[in-house]
Amino acid sequence: MTDPRYTRLARLLVHYSTRVKKGDRVLLDAIDVPDEFTIELMRAVRAAGGDPFVEIRHTRVNREILRGTNTRHATLVRNLDLARMKKMQAYIAVRGADNISENSDVPSDRLALFSRLTRPVLNWRVSKTRWCVLRWPSPSMAQSAGMSTESFENLYFDVCTLDYARMARAMVPLERRLKRADRVRLKGPGTDLSFSIKGIGAKMCKGDRNIPDGEVFSCPVKKSVNGVISFNTPTIYAGTKFENVRLEFRDGKIIKATANHTQRLNEILDTDPGARYVGEFSLGFNPYILNPMCDILFDEKIAGSLHFTPGQAYEVCDNGNRSAVHWDMVLIQRKDWGGGEIWLDGELIRKDGLFLPADLKGLNPQNLK
Repeated sequence: MTDPRYTRLARLLVHYSTRVKKGDRVLLDAIDVPDEFTIELMRAVRAAGGDPFVEIRHTRVNREILRGTNTRHATLVRNLDLARMKKMQAYIAVRGADNISENSDVPSDRLALFSRLTRPVLNWRVSKTRWCVLRWPSPSMAQSAGMSTESFENLYFDVCTLDYARMARAMVPLERRLKRADRVRLKGPGTDLSFSIKGIGAKMCKGDRNIPDGEVFSCPVKKSVNGVISFNTPTIYAGTKFENVRLEFRDGKIIKATANHTQRLNEILDTDPGARYVGEFSLGFNPYILNPMCDILFDEKIAGSLHFTPGQAYEVCDNGNRSAVHWDMVLIQRKDWGGGEIWLDGELIRKDGLFLPADLKGLNPQNLK
C-alpha cells in the first residue's frame, strides 16, 4: 500500500509548487527515491493533464560519472540535457542520498569542470521553467539531524506539506521592505558585515521553488560588501563537510576564507572569478526547522537564520555575478545560537532571530505554526 503522505506531497508539488496544467511537459528527476513516490508524481502530473518524463539516477553512479568526466564528456552531457530541458514547461527534482559525503573524494578540478560546463542547464531550468527541488528523507539525513529515522520522516512530511499559502501572506511585508531598502548590516559573534541591496529587488520563496520553504531573498550590489561574517552552521559542498567558515570581504570580494578545510574551501572559491563574489542574501524563518542537518534545502530555511551565498546570482534578483558556484552558507542568529542582529537602513528589524517591526511579526515561529 502506498503511503498516503506520498500522494499528498506529490499533489502539492504538482498543483501548488509547479502549477502543472494541461499539455505541460514535466521532467521528473528522481535520485535515490522510492519508485512508489516517483509513480505518485507521474500519476499527479497525468491527473493535471501533463505529460511526465522521468530521469532515474543514483548518487553512487553519479560519483563515478564525475570521477571520470572531462571536457568532451561534460560538454556532451550539457548539450543533451539542455536540449531536453528546453522542451519542458516544468521540472520537479527529488533528491535522496544514503551518504551525503558520496562525492567527497571526487577531485576538485573534475567537480569544477563539470559544474562550469553544465551550468547552462541549471540556468535555463531556473529562469525558463516552473521548477521545484526537494530532498527525500533517508537514515543519513535523520542521523545528521540527530533524530531516529521514523521521527525524522514524520518531521519531513510535516514540514513539506505545511500551509505554504498562509506563510506566503506573512512574507509580503518583508519582501516589500527588502525591495525598497538600501543599506544592510549584519552583526553578531564574529560578524560585522555591511552591504547595499539598492535596486536589486527581493523575492519570497513560498513553496513554489523549494520544499521545504520559508525565506525571502535579495542580493548585494556586487562590489558593496565589506567586513567579516562567521558562519555557525556546518555546510556540505561537493561531498565535504565545512565547519567554522569565516569570510572576509573587501569591495565585494572574498579576500580571506578559512574553515576546518581551508585549502579545499579556497579551491572551490577559485573555481572562477565570480565564486569570490556574492550572489544571494536571504532570511529564513520556517518554524519547524530549528537545527542544521547539513542539507541546504532544510538548513537555509532554519527559523531565525540568514544565508549568504558566494557565487551565481539569480536572474530575478541579479547583481550581474556569474559563476559555476552557488554556495548557501547559513548563520543562525537565535539566542540559543549566539544571537545577532539585522539592520535595514538603520532600523533593527530582527534581533536574536525574532522580527521586531509589527508588520514582520507574522513571520515569527509562534505565528506560523
